[in-house]
Amino acid sequence: MAREKILVTGGAGFIGSHTCVELLDNGFDVYVIDNFSNSKPDVIKRIETIANQSLTFYNIDLRDKPRLKEILSAHTYTAIIHFAGLKAVGESVLQPLLYYQHNLEILMNLLEYKEGHTSFIFSSSATVYDTKKDAPYKESDPLNPINPYGQTKFMAEKILRDVCYISKTQLIILRYFNPIGAHPSGIIGEFPQAHPNNLMPYLLEVVSKNKDRLYIFGDDYQTLDGTGCRDYIHVVDLAKAHVKAVSLRSQLPEYNVFNLGTGQSTSVLELVTMFKQVNKVDIPYEMATRRQGDAANVFADITSASQSLDWVTKYNISDMCRDAYKWMKLSRKNV
Repeated sequence: MAREKILVTGGAGFIGSHTCVELLDNGFDVYVIDNFSNSKPDVIKRIETIANQSLTFYNIDLRDKPRLKEILSAHTYTAIIHFAGLKAVGESVLQPLLYYQHNLEILMNLLEYKEGHTSFIFSSSATVYDTKKDAPYKESDPLNPINPYGQTKFMAEKILRDVCYISKTQLIILRYFNPIGAHPSGIIGEFPQAHPNNLMPYLLEVVSKNKDRLYIFGDDYQTLDGTGCRDYIHVVDLAKAHVKAVSLRSQLPEYNVFNLGTGQSTSVLELVTMFKQVNKVDIPYEMATRRQGDAANVFADITSASQSLDWVTKYNISDMCRDAYKWMKLSRKNV
């Protein structure tokens, strides 16, 4: 029986690369589109090394419509998994037009040429939720993104729902909470190309002595230790959810939205303390004032994903810290 073909945009990125490994491990043929704007060329070989299988790679920008049309016409893909896009919240605030133009243009280019491909799986984000509501967040909760990055995800979801409905394409929207960690092998992980905005990449910069200290923004939230709380999920658990979505798509309706998190919240200080304990390193940090728009406590209700996708998370915060540090040590030697 022929293996099913899956097209993965942004497949060399942090979440995309881990998902490609899981897809290959589960018997799918993987076709990757990436232009390495937020990754490195050797990631493709690293994916193949872990999976001990090859994939098909296209080095193109999704704004190259003739080339994109050619790739989408070459095969009938069982599903398109769309990871590609700009993703730094802070950068989106400073350059909103860049984010609206880029993230929505590449999505619409994909949709223009997706005819005949049966399922579309979209990489969305918890940033679409209205953080004025108390956590946990359910898929049916109000949406009100507070930054341009979140707005592009919100707009993309609306565009996808309209287009996929009229074209009878199955749509699966996956709203991520806070992916961290790395593959347990240490072979792939996160390659932040610019100034890191998220906690774990910044923390790793401090541990590797590229930054002198970690700044923790806000110590006066209504949480156990005053620092902000988030739902951190291991990137491999996140990747496995995508494989579940592809594998079980025939049992799902035409329109689906799933939160992907652990359903638990961890404070910034708890994460820093765990990282220090697990990896036996020091992390100098300094408290700073809150950042505008940051919420006190954000975590997911994952009931829907657990039931519909038969999906449970395997890794805990200790695992996330261990694997991120292993990746950092090996990547500093080999990259």
